[in-house]
Amino acid sequence: MIVLKIVRSKKELKQFVKFPFTLYKDSKYWIPPIIKDELETLDKTKNPILKDAEATFILAYKNNTIVGRVAAIVNWIEVKEQQVLKMRFGWFDFIDDKEVSKKLLEKVEEIGKTHQLQYMEGPVGFSNLDKVGVVTEGFEHPGNMITWYNYPYYKDHLENLNFVKEKEYMENMFPFSNSKPEMFKKAQALIKRRYGLREINFTKTEEVMPMADKMFDLFNQTYSKLSSFVPITTIQREYFKKKYISFINPEYIKFIVDKTNEPIAFAVVMPSFSEALQHSKGKLFPFGIFRLLRARKHSKDVIFYLIGIHPDYQNKGVTAIVFDEYYKTFKKKGIVTCYRTPELEENLAIKQMWKHFDPVIFRRRRTYRKNF
Repeated sequence: MIVLKIVRSKKELKQFVKFPFTLYKDSKYWIPPIIKDELETLDKTKNPILKDAEATFILAYKNNTIVGRVAAIVNWIEVKEQQVLKMRFGWFDFIDDKEVSKKLLEKVEEIGKTHQLQYMEGPVGFSNLDKVGVVTEGFEHPGNMITWYNYPYYKDHLENLNFVKEKEYMENMFPFSNSKPEMFKKAQALIKRRYGLREINFTKTEEVMPMADKMFDLFNQTYSKLSSFVPITTIQREYFKKKYISFINPEYIKFIVDKTNEPIAFAVVMPSFSEALQHSKGKLFPFGIFRLLRARKHSKDVIFYLIGIHPDYQNKGVTAIVFDEYYKTFKKKGIVTCYRTPELEENLAIKQMWKHFDPVIFRRRRTYRKNF
């Protein structure tokens, strides 16, 4: 018999966060989150997105043992301002028992109906900067700190419960050796002259912070036309600046500005922390922090996390400037492999942007939908 319990205490929230550590203890591909960071992400007193979203965390028990979890999420900006009557679900993990997944998703549906919502979609997070999707192909590749990983049976459970594909995402990779400077060297110089643009590079995190708010403005402008986009609010910015920017090598953050020094493009790349996180087992202390700092400095793999270009400058070759700056940085650092975060299949512009690097799709993931 499966028993569901809504998380109400700090102890239960920690159990919610730590359940995947048990589920994936034998997996060499799962990358554990930092427990402290994950707890703060799910804490409404710490994460400002939860001022605009409502989350219910649910644990499933069988014989008094935790066998599954799910977060039922209502993003009120999405529902009230955008009139998207969607019940989100995320942090969805479970043993290979169809009764467990069924009970958890029935509870999400029940909560969605109490809010007069029309359908549910997941796995997704609170916002567009959270993790997304069930892995459907590429299980043999290790995850990373900005994506979820799952066993192959997740897809089967969802489809058996009459969920249908909502969005398809692709993850691409290419060796840095595919980066040929002749592809963008001449173009970037021409584009700079034509539009009066210049690059800004950083050596210290404190140099990045004054420009971070404008980065989020550009993020909102760049992705506003993609499906299910929810803008980053003013109150969320300080949180994301602290959570992400302070964690990233400043030389991996690039800005392009116009004649008036207004940013018209930005890019954020992260070093790969996967190996460090696996060895740290979710703990920063006593040695986890040193492993992460070492990876931050010495990792030979990087992940392209975000690229944003103002709509007025899209399709004008601005990415040539971005690529040229990263080429110089990566060559100096001895980078070997470049990965890209999950990108919507419908985002044709991003495919066009990377075509000269001969990327390979190494993993696919999707979100699933069910109407009420």
